[in-house]
Amino acid sequence: MKAEIPIERVRARAFTVPTDKPEADGTIKWSSTTLVISEVSAGGVTGLGYTYSAASVAVLIREKLAKKIEGLDALDPQHAWQSMLHEVRNLGREGLAATAISAVDAALYDLKARLLELPLAGLLGCYRSSVPIYGSGGFTSYSDGELERQLAGWVFDEGCAFVKMKIGSDPEDDPRRVKRARHAIGRAGLFVDANGAYNAQQALSLAALFAEQSVSWIEEPVSSDDLAGLAAIRRRIPAGMEVAAGEYAYTVDYVRRMLQAHAVDVQQADITRCGGVTAFLQIAALCEAFHVDLSGHCAPALHLHVACACPRLRHLEWFHDHVRIERMLFDGAPVPKNGMIQPDRSRSGNGLVFKESDAERYAA
Repeated sequence: MKAEIPIERVRARAFTVPTDKPEADGTIKWSSTTLVISEVSAGGVTGLGYTYSAASVAVLIREKLAKKIEGLDALDPQHAWQSMLHEVRNLGREGLAATAISAVDAALYDLKARLLELPLAGLLGCYRSSVPIYGSGGFTSYSDGELERQLAGWVFDEGCAFVKMKIGSDPEDDPRRVKRARHAIGRAGLFVDANGAYNAQQALSLAALFAEQSVSWIEEPVSSDDLAGLAAIRRRIPAGMEVAAGEYAYTVDYVRRMLQAHAVDVQQADITRCGGVTAFLQIAALCEAFHVDLSGHCAPALHLHVACACPRLRHLEWFHDHVRIERMLFDGAPVPKNGMIQPDRSRSGNGLVFKESDAERYAA
């Protein structure tokens, strides 16, 4: 019988990092990103997790979730995950509560792997040793030159086989911008992301024009809550173009409903929103059951080890904001090679170490 290692302490802090330039997608504009760090300690070891959310999430972790899981066995992260779900029932499981649980759950798995002196990928078991990435940014606030340089850099400097750009702020101008992007990246795969900015008729009309530039993926052409609309678009878009959505899935049930509606060709999920490692693996199992590929949304450093453990994982999003933050604030953040990233198996856990001194000036 294994000896229990009780969770001794749960900490959470928030850091707000300005963007390197103004950014926008089809529905919002922003100038900063808030990173919430969760640290869980047991047996003289500390596990690290995080989410991209609001600073209030750190308060929720400290005042609600910490009290619920302190004293539980650090070697049973699923038990702690279930306990956290119960704790937020009357607050609402989705949104901020889900991001809080995601950060703590990721820290719990990192802690378990570190206690066992294993890389997280080794603890979970792997289907692959490395993961493809696609460059993601191309914000609607960018000039043509900024758009072209960023997308071309991912293709020609980092070896990405695919890149993604934002659309939807000015639908009439989107075909022109997509054409500029295609010129910049040559024959590489081109994805577009409307963030739900279009209605169904707009999406179908514009998809026909995007097909002329060999766009192979349209993400959230309508709201991801409009499952019927996504399914209708999926049935009618040009051959060779896939519909993707799911980044706003805060529960596994949300993903199940999306798959049952046949709303997507590629299911997205975000480990910093969906409920952490525990939920991401459950979503991976659903995708396997529905024969639909899974793509990890943003936060590539946190997704990496878990992505290796998912059977139908297609790729991870190499999102500009998060890559920049992870390089700045984490030792051990992955570095692409020929469009792939690979876990460092010489490090235990998720391989990340938070750079306290570098982060201090961004404390929220």
